[in-house]
Amino acid sequence: MTSLDRPHLFIAGEWVPSSGSSSIEVENPATEEVIAHVPAGTASDVDRAVAAARDAFDGWAATPMAERGAVLDRLHTALSARADEVAKTVGLELGTPLKVAKAVQAGLPLTVLRGYADLAARGSAAEQIGNSLIEREPVGVVGAITPWNYPLHQVVAKVAAALAAGCTVVLKPSELTPLVAYLLMDAAVEAGVPAGVLNMVTGTGPVVGAAIAGHPGVDMVSFTGSTATGKAIAHAAADRIAKVALELGGKSANVILEDADVTKAVKVGVGNAFLNSGQTCTAWTRMLVHRSHYDEAVSLAAKTASGYSVGDPFDEGTRLGPLVSGAQRARVRGFVERASARLVAGGLDAPVPAAGHFVAPTVFADVDPDSELAQEEIFGPVLSIIPFGDDDEAVAIANNSRYGLAGGVWGSPERALAVARRMRTGAVDVNGGAFNPFAPFGGYKQSGVGRELGEYGLDEFRQVKAIQR
Repeated sequence: MTSLDRPHLFIAGEWVPSSGSSSIEVENPATEEVIAHVPAGTASDVDRAVAAARDAFDGWAATPMAERGAVLDRLHTALSARADEVAKTVGLELGTPLKVAKAVQAGLPLTVLRGYADLAARGSAAEQIGNSLIEREPVGVVGAITPWNYPLHQVVAKVAAALAAGCTVVLKPSELTPLVAYLLMDAAVEAGVPAGVLNMVTGTGPVVGAAIAGHPGVDMVSFTGSTATGKAIAHAAADRIAKVALELGGKSANVILEDADVTKAVKVGVGNAFLNSGQTCTAWTRMLVHRSHYDEAVSLAAKTASGYSVGDPFDEGTRLGPLVSGAQRARVRGFVERASARLVAGGLDAPVPAAGHFVAPTVFADVDPDSELAQEEIFGPVLSIIPFGDDDEAVAIANNSRYGLAGGVWGSPERALAVARRMRTGAVDVNGGAFNPFAPFGGYKQSGVGRELGEYGLDEFRQVKAIQR
C-alpha cells in the first residue's frame, strides 16, 4: 500500500469496492517505482455503473440547462482548488515537467470546464424551421474512454460537454494515469453532482473498455486513443447502432514556405513536436521545409532539440520528461532504430537518465515521405524533416497520410492561409496561431469521427428532434 492508493470505484455517488479482487499498479515513469494501486474493474462493475447512470438520466436530462451549468460552475470551483495537486499528480504518473503540467495538464481542463459551465448557463433556445420546432436533447448514457497523455483534459472535454448536454456518464480513465481522474471525482462530490450522473470504473481496456463499448445500456461511446483501438470500439458500438465519437491518431505536418520566418517556424515547430515528450496526438512530427531554407532549418532544428534538458519532471530546468511506460519507450526506440534517414540530433546513444523511461529528443533529416518514419504515429520526441520544392508539393506531402488531425503553415498570411485551406486536416495553425479551446477539435480520415470542445463538442452529445406543428 502507498499513500496515493485509491482502492475504490465511483458509482452512484459513492465510493464502492470493485466486484473483483485485482488491482492495477500505477508507476512513476521517471523513476520506474510503483506509486499507487487502483482497482482492476470488471464487467460487473460496468453493469453497476451503467445502471446508476441510466437511473439518473431522466432526472438530469429534465434539469434545466442553466441549472446543469450551475453544477458545472461548482465543479469548476472545486477542481480549481485542486489545481496544484492536479499538476503534481500528472507529474508523478505521467512525467510531464511541472511547468507544463501546471499550464496545460491542470490549466487547460479548467478552461474547458469553465467554457461548458458558461455555455450551459446561457441555455439552449429551440429553433423554428417553417412549421417545425427543432429541439436538441441529450443522447443518453455516455461511455467515456480516455487516454493517458492528457489525462484530465481528455476526461473534462468529454464529461463537461456530456453533462452540459444533459447526458449521464460512465468514465474509464487510462490505467496508466488514473490518479488525476480520482481528483475530478473528489471535486464532483464536493460540488454536489447528483448521484449517478458521473460514474467511474478504473480498469484495463480489454475488460472495462470493452464492456463499456459493447454495453446495451450505453447510448454513445466517446473515445480518445489509438486508431486501432478506435476501430475496435466502433465495431462494438455498431452491433447495436450506438453513436460513437472518436478522437484518434495524427501525423501532422508543419509546412515552412519559401517566404516564412524560418527561425520562428523551426523553433516553434520543434517545441510543438516535443510537447509532452512528443506524446501529443496533434504534434507536428513532420517538418516540411522549402528547399531554399532546408539546410538552415535542419541545422536550427538540431541545435534547438539538443538544447532540451531531459530529466526529473520536478526539476525546474527540465524541458523533456520521460515517456509514460517501458512499453512506450521500447516502441519509440524501435522507430529510431529502424530509421534510414540522416540523424542530426539525439538518437539511441544520446545521454539520458539511467532510471526512467527516457528517450532523447531526436531529429532526422532527408526523410522519405513514404517511409515508416513519416507515416506512422511514433508518439515520442522524434521529428522528421522533409524538403519540398513548391506549394503544390508541400500540400501533396502534407496530405500523404492516412491521418488528418492538425498541422501548421508558415509564410506570408494570404499564401499560408491558401495552403492551410488545402490541407486535409481538422485544424491548422497559421504562423503560430494559438490553440483555441472553444473551437472544434477533431480529425479527418483515420484521425477520427466527430468533434470536441465548444458548441461543436456539446452537439456531439445531443440528438436533434423535429416537432411539426
